[in-house]
Amino acid sequence: MLFKLTVSNIKKSLRDYAVYFFTLIIGVSIFYVFNAIESQTAYLNVSRDTREVIKIINKILSGVSVFVAVVLGLLIVYASRFLMKRRNREFALYLTLGMSKSRISLLLLTETVMIGAGSLVAGLLIGAGLSQVSSALVASLFEADMSEYHFNISQSAIVKTLIYFGIMYLVVMLFNTVMIGRRKLIDLMNAGKRSEELKVKNPVVCVIMFMIAAAALGFAYYMVGWRTTELEESTFFTYIAIGCVSTFLIFRSVSGLMLRIFMSAKSVYYKGLGSFTFRQLSSKVNTMVFSMTLICLMLFVTICALCSAFTIRNSLNRVLNECCPADYQAVMSMYYNGEEYMVLDYIPLDDEKIYEEAGIDPEDYFEEYALTRAVYDSSLNYEGFYGEYLDELLALDDDDSDGGLDLQEEPLISITDYNKLMEIYGREKETLGENEYFELCNVKKSEVPRNYMLKKGKEITAFGVTLKPKYDECINGVIELFDSYNNVGVTVVPDSVAAKAEAGVYYLTGNFNTDDKQKISSYIQKLSSEAPNPVLSALNKEYEKYDDQSIGFTYYAVTKRQFGEANIGIKALVTFLGLYVGVVFLITSGAVLALRSLSDASDSIGRYEMLRKIGADERDIDHSLFLQTVMFFALPLLLAIFHSLFGMKFAYFFLGMYGVTAIIPSILMTGGIILFIFGGYFLITYICSRLIIKSEIR
Repeated sequence: MLFKLTVSNIKKSLRDYAVYFFTLIIGVSIFYVFNAIESQTAYLNVSRDTREVIKIINKILSGVSVFVAVVLGLLIVYASRFLMKRRNREFALYLTLGMSKSRISLLLLTETVMIGAGSLVAGLLIGAGLSQVSSALVASLFEADMSEYHFNISQSAIVKTLIYFGIMYLVVMLFNTVMIGRRKLIDLMNAGKRSEELKVKNPVVCVIMFMIAAAALGFAYYMVGWRTTELEESTFFTYIAIGCVSTFLIFRSVSGLMLRIFMSAKSVYYKGLGSFTFRQLSSKVNTMVFSMTLICLMLFVTICALCSAFTIRNSLNRVLNECCPADYQAVMSMYYNGEEYMVLDYIPLDDEKIYEEAGIDPEDYFEEYALTRAVYDSSLNYEGFYGEYLDELLALDDDDSDGGLDLQEEPLISITDYNKLMEIYGREKETLGENEYFELCNVKKSEVPRNYMLKKGKEITAFGVTLKPKYDECINGVIELFDSYNNVGVTVVPDSVAAKAEAGVYYLTGNFNTDDKQKISSYIQKLSSEAPNPVLSALNKEYEKYDDQSIGFTYYAVTKRQFGEANIGIKALVTFLGLYVGVVFLITSGAVLALRSLSDASDSIGRYEMLRKIGADERDIDHSLFLQTVMFFALPLLLAIFHSLFGMKFAYFFLGMYGVTAIIPSILMTGGIILFIFGGYFLITYICSRLIIKSEIR
């Protein structure tokens, strides 16, 4: 009998509470997918460094999974409260018929076990399927070979899922048992007749509270978004706290003003079922201030996390191609009295001879290559470069110019060497008059003062030759290869000017003559800056000619492959974390709002029956329910979007390090995910609420 009753209740729950079961199943499947990444990456053909990155990412995801499990656990407990509340009259009937509380608790225990087992099985099956699809995303992120792909089930992910969700359901069982034991028969019988008390708060207090919250929020926005460089760890968390408290006060004040605002709009309030609609909505918001605050903050984190993750992922490949347009570059120099971050007195080197003595012929490795040189004029430093415009630039009250004037000595490159590099980089070549120069830069903060100077027609003096600018703004480009926008400024000068310098920094830049990964690895190993290395040996011989401790040399090599593998780790980590946390928060927010709406619909069945009895049209009732649901879901989302406008301003400051110039595609992708998940919860909530309020129609 108990089993039969349990099965009957579960069937009824599946029909009436699709949101609860949908959330459980999706929660299990997402938890499995992200914890199965370790097994998904086991068969990928990747380099040793990438394999280490994958291990680190798996450890981070495992740590985040604990946090995710707590969030989902709280959601399950909250959902269980809704189910318990929905079934108060049913429990009252059981008690009236003579069933003991212990038997009711056993009934709930059996139901919870069956529901938990069902949702776990369904979630794991869906998760296993989704994990195979996500393998393509994983392989794409790590640029891995999928030739050894095979269907894979992660035993470790299954174990983690069973452990975490087993603990959650155990907590739910204890919670249900305690709740049944504490409820009285009279409370259960009258639960459906009780409604939340609608408190009309003092409007003056609410207005003052709103103004204080808005001012505090504006201050926090300004300090985080426009004074980012002045932030310290302690002040940063202070502004976060101000934002959280202000959000709570906004919902607190709005909940008190909402009904009065609606009542003042008589043409809307008294039209159709307007008064009923707005009082129902005000009642829900009035009793969910704290929950609304948490939901708004979770949606805010979701929007920022997803936007940032997609922006970084989309930007890294583009930035790598722009900032590292060749496969390989080696940099060598010998200097006298050199100090860190200072460029002083370079000693001449015959770079071709160094490579010859090292037994390296660039033609054996590169399809195309160039030997170039950057030189320095000690007089073309901070003051010598900006000259009479230095005071004007320092006086500019513009955050974008901060940090752009930190110039020691300006690197110069001849127009011929510049064009050699542009041919390898696949960029346009330039021409230059004998008394002209132009600037090469790709860092925004450095572009601002340089462009200001160029627009003024600033002349510079290099090796005694006066040069005037060819263009009134910098050309976006690089000389040295890097994985982000790192070129704070290079001056391109005529060959005759650069030839006046006896020494400088020497570059070997080229594109490999093969696509074979094993050959490229062997090339990189032979050409790298790690000892033992023939180039280092040749440079050491040159260095040993000088009996002077003040003389030193530098040699290092970078490759596009090296930067790409480093970017893979960042790209994969931010994508996984952004999706994991963002989707879980989105599901949690949607589920809480949905369950609260369904609970309210259940409590309001009598009210909707009364509307029908006094002649309300069924279409007007549906319209009222639709408006309530739309506005209830929209309130926290709209404030979260408003928060995100300023949150992304803060994030944009740091995303600029990855060369982010446009985030519109990421915003569109984030909007699509929110529309699909959050909109899906709204649609399910509205449909299920309609079924609930019509369930008593004879």
